[in-house]
Amino acid sequence: MPAPRFRSRTFRRVFVKTPGGVTKLQYRKRKPSKAKCASCGALLAGVPRERPYKMQRMAKTKKRPERKFGGTLCTKCSRVKLKEHARSM
Repeated sequence: MPAPRFRSRTFRRVFVKTPGGVTKLQYRKRKPSKAKCASCGALLAGVPRERPYKMQRMAKTKKRPERKFGGTLCTKCSRVKLKEHARSM
């Protein structure tokens, strides 16, 4: 019987083959939800869906797009925002 904290589906069940050749059941945390646009709520492209400890090991360019508002706004909303800024100048 697994420990009480592993009985719910909060943790995902992963079968891992150990070096001894035995397949064991491991419990791992689930991935977070996909990043969403701060303005319209659309899913962001180019932003990985990983846990913080994996994101720390990633290169900065792999974490979000290399453009203004990259990782916070979708392309449509960022375009609108840049146009508004240019027109207000």
